[in-house]
Amino acid sequence: MKSLKTCLVLVILMALAAISLSAIPSRDELSLEEDNETTYNDETPDDLSPAENGQEPTSLRGSIRFLSQIKPRVPMTCDKYPRVCHAKGSTGPDCCKKKCVNVMTDRLNCGNCGKKCKYSELCCKGQCVNPRSNIKHCGSCGNKCKTGSLCVYGMCSYA
Repeated sequence: MKSLKTCLVLVILMALAAISLSAIPSRDELSLEEDNETTYNDETPDDLSPAENGQEPTSLRGSIRFLSQIKPRVPMTCDKYPRVCHAKGSTGPDCCKKKCVNVMTDRLNCGNCGKKCKYSELCCKGQCVNPRSNIKHCGSCGNKCKTGSLCVYGMCSYA
């Protein structure tokens, strides 16, 4: 019975430690938040938390000082922060409907936001092309057939 109580206490302590560690932002998140605050300082007084506005937080359960100091995480979308699309690991440098895309290769945003290619077409250099018959993009983007040959069913062949 004593070992069961000890195990229960250990589990509770580990859960509390995990909660407190997940509530603390990492160095990368802190530097990214600082960078965004210095570059995009467009917060209005309505965007600030009650504590930052000089008001007392209103809660039925009261407030815990540690948790009230942490700002809620807001997803960074490219419509508000366009530099997100230029970050390493981003899907593309362009912003379409709050998502980072590459308009040179994206079939749903080919050349412009919202311009969709047909089912059988690819987006090559911002243009919708049919890879089964296009001489400059035969079978895939950039696969140019030699002079005098045709693109038939995605393969260059001589006529």
